[in-house]
Amino acid sequence: MEAIAERYQRFARSEAAGRSVLYETMAQHVAGSPDALTFLSRLPGDRQQPNLLFAALRLIAGTPASVSEFDHAIEEHAEAIAEVMLTRTTQTNEPGRCAALLPSLARIEGPLALIEVGASAGLCLLPDFYGYDWGRQRLAPPTRSALAVPVFQCNASENTPLPLQHPEIIWRAGLDLNPLDVSNDEDVAWLETLVWPEHHERLARLRKAIEIVRTERPRVVAGDLRQDLHALIAEAPGDATVVVFHTAVLSYVVDQSDRDAFAAGMIDDARVIWLCNEGPRTFPRFAEAAGPVHEEMFLLAVDGQPVAWTGPHGQEIRWI
Repeated sequence: MEAIAERYQRFARSEAAGRSVLYETMAQHVAGSPDALTFLSRLPGDRQQPNLLFAALRLIAGTPASVSEFDHAIEEHAEAIAEVMLTRTTQTNEPGRCAALLPSLARIEGPLALIEVGASAGLCLLPDFYGYDWGRQRLAPPTRSALAVPVFQCNASENTPLPLQHPEIIWRAGLDLNPLDVSNDEDVAWLETLVWPEHHERLARLRKAIEIVRTERPRVVAGDLRQDLHALIAEAPGDATVVVFHTAVLSYVVDQSDRDAFAAGMIDDARVIWLCNEGPRTFPRFAEAAGPVHEEMFLLAVDGQPVAWTGPHGQEIRWI
């Protein structure tokens, strides 16, 4: 229970602070609540994370306005909340992360075959369908869709190499243990609940991206990144540069040796360019090579070489 409490304190300090007053308050409350910690201790270790608890509670009982409402929801709906936490996973499909990935994607010689590991519903598989605003430069959305297209805002550092055009992507596919389906109302409700409660603009952009995915239907297959990725790579067209990318996925592979084995396989694969956008704890050696560590951000590395610190929701990029 002490380890769980520290996890929630770290979440409040490094992830929620300055981004969600409610989640920061609830995480601090959980860290000091024997009842909440007891509830979490009865779940498997990989089902105790803050984002999963808060989203499951909001899905079942609505968004609490206070810690007393949070406690009441845990007390009254413990079984239903636990059921969601055992059957769902934190599959935050934040398409805004494309704004932090695009500077690296655009530097890769195309055409590209894009493969996302941990693709959820596939919203990040369509970076060439969205618009971007990096403050000092904009990239207008393409005119290929008649739907309302989201424009993702991202605060870019002065030295970030911003693209003037979308990359040419001729093939794309995603891999996920449990792909979500944008035509399924329950899956869509879960995707929306994973957006933090104060983030109204994120939710609006998510809904626009979902409409585009419903039309374009990027392919997302069920599979484990440790066993099934290479078969998917083999399907990519031979005349394309294969780019494998992921964001906030490898952190859920608990064993560091499994993460390191995955990294070694990606770096050694001559056909693949690997974009890894994860918290700095996921690959400590990458973080050590990146200079001062920013615990509140993700580290973007290309083939194991750090290139930028990025906001967890794609809201910022600081080029190294």
